[in-house]
Amino acid sequence: MLGAQGSGKGTQADMLAQKLSLPVISLGRIYRAETEKKTVLGEKVAAYVNQGKLVPDDMTIFFMKERLSKSDCAKGFILDGYPRTLGQAESLEDISQITHAIFINISDKEAVYRISGRTMCKCGATYHYKFKPPKKEGICDVCGEKLFIRKDDKEEMALRKRFSIFHEEINPILDFYQTRNVLYRVDGDKSIEDVHQEIIKIFSAA
Repeated sequence: MLGAQGSGKGTQADMLAQKLSLPVISLGRIYRAETEKKTVLGEKVAAYVNQGKLVPDDMTIFFMKERLSKSDCAKGFILDGYPRTLGQAESLEDISQITHAIFINISDKEAVYRISGRTMCKCGATYHYKFKPPKKEGICDVCGEKLFIRKDDKEEMALRKRFSIFHEEINPILDFYQTRNVLYRVDGDKSIEDVHQEIIKIFSAA
């Protein structure tokens, strides 16, 4: 699943995972786990993320190779927001063959609107006050922990930097998968359910 922050790629990845009975591999969740464990690499990751910068490819590829080697990925997996650079896309080819690269296209204006209402939990679950509110305000449906707003979702400068980096990096990735005939584009400005149905059609036609 590829798309800008706020495109709903995480939500769509989770919905598709339930449909296909596959694990979702989220780089963001891997980062948060490392940060919470306060490992040396985790502290470095936090420094990059809090400044709205991409984590260097060598660190990212290390984390991803380690995760995809787990037994639950043997029959397939869904990547949430990965790869983020052309270098990551190329290295991923050495790990596994990607069958579908789904790009959820969304305008910057809509993305900012969605992010401004987003909250999340340390377990990785995400919510939105309008599109996907928790059953109990401020509390995670999954684990019952208190929800929070990411630091880089609150700071306008970091948010603008994230969008700028995304636009610079995504086009070569899309070209990379286009040449391999595995790229599919979906209109992310639609409702969550409409986007989900578009994605399901893609797999049904395969």
